[in-house]
Amino acid sequence: MKKPYQIEAQRAVKQLDAMAADGNPVVQMMLPMAEMMGWLRKGVGELIRQAGLQLMDLLMQEEVRELAGERSQPQADRSAHRWGSERGYCVVMGQKVPIQRPRVRTTDDKEVRLGSYEMFHRGEPLTETVWDKLMLGLSTRNYGQAIRQFTEAYGLEKSAVSEHFIEASRAKLKKMMERRLDKTRLCALMIDATPFQGQQMVAALGIDESGRKMILGIRQGATENATVVGELLADLVERGLDFTEPRLYILDGGKALTAAVKKHAGESAAIQRCQVHKRRNVLDHLTEEQKPAVSKKLWRRQGSVEHAASRTDGSQSECGAEPGRRDGGDANCSSLAHARAVAQNHGEHQRHRVGILDC
Repeated sequence: MKKPYQIEAQRAVKQLDAMAADGNPVVQMMLPMAEMMGWLRKGVGELIRQAGLQLMDLLMQEEVRELAGERSQPQADRSAHRWGSERGYCVVMGQKVPIQRPRVRTTDDKEVRLGSYEMFHRGEPLTETVWDKLMLGLSTRNYGQAIRQFTEAYGLEKSAVSEHFIEASRAKLKKMMERRLDKTRLCALMIDATPFQGQQMVAALGIDESGRKMILGIRQGATENATVVGELLADLVERGLDFTEPRLYILDGGKALTAAVKKHAGESAAIQRCQVHKRRNVLDHLTEEQKPAVSKKLWRRQGSVEHAASRTDGSQSECGAEPGRRDGGDANCSSLAHARAVAQNHGEHQRHRVGILDC
């Protein structure tokens, strides 16, 4: 539910849109040549930034004129009047820049919001800019030094940047968790849990026929139990994911995951043990001297499984990397090839066709 000030801000923006559509008033900007040359000596960017600030002020003054009328001209039906100005800010290129905003009050002594100012200082562009920069590897500590374009800009401190990043993360997580999956076609579904702050974060990762990965949902629980996994899969069903479609389910071998998948996809669901988890479990039982040799044998064995799978499916693996890798590439190629076979073999869940590793 929107708060009262948000409703008033939205109403002010709509009134500004109506004012612009009704008569389409012209806003003209005149700048001294000497001042423009001074900005230009600092670069074209400085000229654009300073001219933009001037244009913002002109737009706010034009809105004030529409609300309160011309200056020093008596009006019998005046419903609002000017009330000086105060310090405000606008968001430009991901940073807060101080500006002077004019104030308007009604004849009943109530503050009138300016739609132009509400658009200038809205938070979405700032939040999105912070998200984009931090996702590219920029740290909160160095954010202000890297992004600052105006000497008088503020709001670039580490704490402020962290708050914007948290806000953007919350919005993107909400969007991801509510995304509809009706038209999503997956040939493989990977489910796994990872520890975080003493809790288990269970995630479902979908892979389509082209090998593209997408996070479908996340659930938090004390352990990786059937209840948590069941709630995650039930949420996927509610959002439109069809569990009757044949696909490969790649799990870590836990009984809770297997039970939850079979509950939603049926007892004949094609389930494969995650090769990465299996390899880790085997190596954990060996000494440090034995691990390199056994690891190579496991890689060679997996390579032969991939080769046989590609010959069976009538197509070569599209991934030239090591099987089972977990980076951004087309990871776990043999599983993807098996998943394609399952997806193409509608209604027939044949366990020997998908190379199940139940060891």
